[in-house]
Amino acid sequence: MGKSYDVAIAGGGIVGAACAAECAAAGLSVAVVEGGVVGGGATAAGMGHLVVMDDSPAQMALTKYSCELWMAMRPKLPADVEYLACGTLWVAADEEEMAEVHRKQRLYDDARVRAEVIDAQALAEAEPHLRPGLAGALFVRDDATIYPPCGAKFLIGEAEKKGAVLVRDRVTKVSGAGIELRSGASLSAGITVNALGAWAADLTPGIEVRRRKGHLLITDRYPGLVRHCLVELGYLKSAHSTTSDSVAFNAQPRKTGQVLLGSSRQFGAEESAVEAAMLSRMLRRCEQYMPGLKDRTGIRAWTGFRAATPDKLPLIGPTAGDARLYLATGHEGLGITTSLATGRLVADMIVGRQSEIDRAAYLPGRALGGH
Repeated sequence: MGKSYDVAIAGGGIVGAACAAECAAAGLSVAVVEGGVVGGGATAAGMGHLVVMDDSPAQMALTKYSCELWMAMRPKLPADVEYLACGTLWVAADEEEMAEVHRKQRLYDDARVRAEVIDAQALAEAEPHLRPGLAGALFVRDDATIYPPCGAKFLIGEAEKKGAVLVRDRVTKVSGAGIELRSGASLSAGITVNALGAWAADLTPGIEVRRRKGHLLITDRYPGLVRHCLVELGYLKSAHSTTSDSVAFNAQPRKTGQVLLGSSRQFGAEESAVEAAMLSRMLRRCEQYMPGLKDRTGIRAWTGFRAATPDKLPLIGPTAGDARLYLATGHEGLGITTSLATGRLVADMIVGRQSEIDRAAYLPGRALGGH
């Protein structure tokens, strides 16, 4: 074996970068292996929405904790990370969805997350380009957005300041003993972390992680067209589907004045090419909420593959068969949000620290039946 490290991390996306930054900050010697561009895979394909989600108590705990870590890090972030504290509006189309708004508000209130119900008039004032007649929304005040690739680069840079090493090579094998590389070299480690996202299962067979394809489109610059992250409450219904393809309205402002539009979800799609039919279906859904979008110019569309688990929670911690092989994958559409919490939990486990939240719900050895 080659040089030995306390921790060797496979994958230089934002989750792997966060693990590296936290482990290095804890005083561990760290190597990160990335064969492509840091933050260039699913990280670059993501929306960058830092969002507290309430699909389950464990999801709420992890996303809330991680958003708090992002807020605490904000003063250190360089301008190119584009942290934008815009908040999220969960948009209700009708009174049935307004009942869901009130239910969500109670959950957020119980979790001490700042969220308030706004009526139809307040929604129209907050986002005048939405279609008339919407019932209202839940405004989650402290949600934000970042530009994910630069977030990953910043975290790798923070790790390197603490002595971490970035190895530019492809991973061919991971085990508790270390990482083997395409070049023929290898890294030995006390702990190995598989942070390869949607491809984690290729190198750690048997883990319940599936690839889920998503489309996004970015517009030309239209400052003020969208002021908050906008998500239809129907997104929750489509996101709950673990079998069928789905689309939902999701619009996000960028500091550039551009608007990022999503979202779509597909299982079983292996090709990364943009699919015209799925993209068209997604954009028609967006236009149902913002009719003026049909007169705006889209400049680029792309896809990415998210790592999905049956219970919609990530796999964080040692594998059941090898206590030295850790997983940090399965974040699906919340990898950007939960990267910092994932890194902190991984470092906590490795150095034997108590964690701020209960980490049992994310351990790879749990039953993954969904809920």
